[in-house]
Amino acid sequence: MSKILVLCTGNSCRSQMAHGYLSKFLPDYQIYSAGTKPEPVNKFAIKVMKEENIDISKNSSNHITDYNKINFDYVFTVCDNAKENCPVHLKFTKKKIHQSFFDPAKATGSDDEKILVYVKVRNEIKFFLKDFISVNKL
Repeated sequence: MSKILVLCTGNSCRSQMAHGYLSKFLPDYQIYSAGTKPEPVNKFAIKVMKEENIDISKNSSNHITDYNKINFDYVFTVCDNAKENCPVHLKFTKKKIHQSFFDPAKATGSDDEKILVYVKVRNEIKFFLKDFISVNKL
């Protein structure tokens, strides 16, 4: 079974959303997500993914070292910081893909204004992953 890791800094928003979509789009793959400095899964990320009928509320935020012994077929880095700090063992990954997305946790304003930012980033991640899967025939 093919294995995919989504890596971000906090493993609270972007990587969790990507994890949710990849699990939905590629049910025959083992999907993992991790952070270089993990934080709890973000409540707004949970909310906007629920709008897509994807439940990430039970996901955990993991540190990249939790997966030291797994050889991944693909590693997606979804922020520049994660790409820069990608651990050495991941150099043996078959394919690395980098696409940086704005960190929605940096959104300011009311909760409604923040949600709009999360939705925008969520949709960018969804369309990026759909395109990647289609082009690469996964």
